Amino acid sequence: MGLLAEGTPLDWPEAKKVAGHVREWGIEQLLAIWRKAKGKERDALLWGDEIEYLVVTFDDEEHNVKLSLRQADILRALASDEKLLKQGGGVPELARGNVKPGKTAPTFHPEFGRFMLEATPGAPWGIGFKDLLDVERDMKWRRQIANDHMYSSEFPITMTTFPLLGDRKSITPWYPPSGDKLRSQFVPDEIANPHIRFPTLAANIRARRGRKVELNVPVFHDEKTARPWKDPTVNYDLHQWPEDDDVRNGAAKDDCIYMDAMAFGMGSCCLQITFQAMNIEEGRKMYDQLSPLGPILLALTAATPIYKGFLADTDVRWNQISAAVDDRTPEELGEKPLKNDRWRMPKSRYASNSTYISQDPRLRPEYLDPDLIVDEDIKARLVDGGMDDALATHFAHLFIRDPIVVFDEDLKDLDLDKTDHFENLQSTNWQHIRFKPPPPANDIGWRVEVRPMEIQITDFENAAFSVFMVLMTRAILSFDLNFYLPIPRTTENMETAHRRDAVLNDKFYFRKDPLPKRQAKLNGASNPPSGANTPQQQPSRPPSPFGPVEDEYELMTVDEIVNGKGDGGFPGLIPLVESYLDSMNVDVETRCELAQYLALIKGRANGTLWTAAKWIRHYVRGHEGYKMDSVVSEGVTYDLVKAVERMTVHEGRDGFAREMLGECRERG
Repeated sequence: MGLLAEGTPLDWPEAKKVAGHVREWGIEQLLAIWRKAKGKERDALLWGDEIEYLVVTFDDEEHNVKLSLRQADILRALASDEKLLKQGGGVPELARGNVKPGKTAPTFHPEFGRFMLEATPGAPWGIGFKDLLDVERDMKWRRQIANDHMYSSEFPITMTTFPLLGDRKSITPWYPPSGDKLRSQFVPDEIANPHIRFPTLAANIRARRGRKVELNVPVFHDEKTARPWKDPTVNYDLHQWPEDDDVRNGAAKDDCIYMDAMAFGMGSCCLQITFQAMNIEEGRKMYDQLSPLGPILLALTAATPIYKGFLADTDVRWNQISAAVDDRTPEELGEKPLKNDRWRMPKSRYASNSTYISQDPRLRPEYLDPDLIVDEDIKARLVDGGMDDALATHFAHLFIRDPIVVFDEDLKDLDLDKTDHFENLQSTNWQHIRFKPPPPANDIGWRVEVRPMEIQITDFENAAFSVFMVLMTRAILSFDLNFYLPIPRTTENMETAHRRDAVLNDKFYFRKDPLPKRQAKLNGASNPPSGANTPQQQPSRPPSPFGPVEDEYELMTVDEIVNGKGDGGFPGLIPLVESYLDSMNVDVETRCELAQYLALIKGRANGTLWTAAKWIRHYVRGHEGYKMDSVVSEGVTYDLVKAVERMTVHEGRDGFAREMLGECRERG
């Protein structure tokens, strides 16, 4: 998360009145960017990763662990560290220089939860193979720096969610729940970052929706779990706010863990990777081709089996964040006939992608979302401004949403050298792959952000998935790979990824043959010449495909998608990456270093290595304090988070958690 704007935010009734005005100015700013940057070329292919931490504090005498709400204190300590500042790090507004990562100190950013930190490398990574070998070291350095600026009882863990978030007890300092912004019966307003953007975002989502957000996660039915199971933490007798009637009106579902605030979604941690493309065409291609990979990445990184002190029957966070920021009205949800709103919206504003944007001739109309909602007036304005139909459709779809946080000061003048109004809509459309135009008056190029991956417990794992994604993008561009899949199938795949142990037990729709027709097989002639890693060096593209779209894809296991099918069918993502490395003549030492990362991905896909979700569930169910009733108690949580800390520090070298990490090693 970048710098946070200051100003006077409008409450929803006032923000609603100016929503059309903000959209109009946002489109004018987008067109200004388009005119200036559509031909922008970058020499360097750069990328960066974002790591999010939960700050926990241990009380070893009392045998408990809580979330520490000291984000502001920790950021102040980082900002005043003179040694760190001299290296260009600390906090974003104080970062200096453009030095090679590993020499430039990382930067730290606030996040929605007051118990969260985000850390990024001090400068963008290049795509050189030596850079890839520095990523894990830099991630370890970031965690160490963060830890050095905390109390001795605190530790920055990389779990997606804190197991006891919402139990009304496990935060320090403690505040009672049910503040006037979140109006939650489980968490206080003070759990959110105090910057005015965050409470306003939460309050306006609730106000626009007309009720609190509603998260219902299926509970894991263990041997002694009641049927039907009713969330015992729900208080049906609250009457402090009108929204307290929600639970009496059916918001809390049987057999589900119920949550009622933005904090339960935006308080989750993830691993995000942003790639800078050489030009807009390359960026559009990466956006399209990475989109079908999103659900596979989500399943591979599954790490979220506990909510609010209960085991869930799902493994990942995505739908919970989606529900936590879902501002759709009853009309937009299809619960009431359209009267005051313009459309019925099939998805939350945090959802999987609904568009393709490349001008690739292989992009067939049959791949597009038949239920796509587009603001036709905005699309016409973009087309009139010179934008092509595909990209105009993409942005006209994003702009069906209302701006949620509007600052009064921003409504006075339209500044085409800024992006405040455009980003107001762009940055609150949380897609699983995001296409990002260059900021004005900046050397940054067109970017693509990969968002579905869950944060991993160890730096080794986070580095492995980061490196894998970099190599995957290089293979896509080098081999001109084609992963196009009808968008509704990707939407279905995202749902499949939520299932318990989906990485092993479920199948996903995936394209049968990603190789261009000019390549007969993945060896020999299929390899491009050494150094052929840019679109400019590729042979001419194949003609548009023909035949039924349904014949182009099939259901596959994650193992088949990642490691390939034994019958010589789908080649597999890892073999494609390895073929790319073969084509680049990577030296033996570097290749061996990269192999350990690819081995983790292979193992996750074939089941020889466990996901964090499976390991956490197994740990809880094997704990002597667990009663086989789905309840994850304070004592079990303390031991679990202590085990996570141990895994973070030792990464399996002490023989612990080998089910997750195999024979991985630390490289200094």
